[in-house]
Amino acid sequence: MEGNGWLLLAAAATTLAAALHACCIVFGSAWYDAMGAGERIVRRSREGRWQPALITSVITLVLLIWALYALAGAGVLPALPAARFVLSAITAVLLVRGMAGLAIARFRPGYNGARFWIVSSVACLVLGGLYLTGTLQAWPRL
Repeated sequence: MEGNGWLLLAAAATTLAAALHACCIVFGSAWYDAMGAGERIVRRSREGRWQPALITSVITLVLLIWALYALAGAGVLPALPAARFVLSAITAVLLVRGMAGLAIARFRPGYNGARFWIVSSVACLVLGGLYLTGTLQAWPRL
């Protein structure tokens, strides 16, 4: 196995994030609340509404696709289409989300609160750094 430690770490962390999102769907409002979801999402989950599960399912699916791209970029899975573009886009989304989230935490935390924005933004920045470093390392063979 060729391997690319940075993208393997990115895949593992992204899969963990997907699993945590899936746990929110399975275990409901207590998990949404523990993970720092906003009051509206927690309340809607508690009420048995479908929106929190749908939103969280989409996020989970996106994260799993990102993990597959990280694994393919690391050389563990066969190459996936447009790997350079997709890995670059994933990196950009994570880094922009991380930076924007920190700004939101500072100036307008809203119903999620500053803690959610800081924790999730730092996670996005770390994950974005893993994708950036791994993508740069894998670039010649992508």
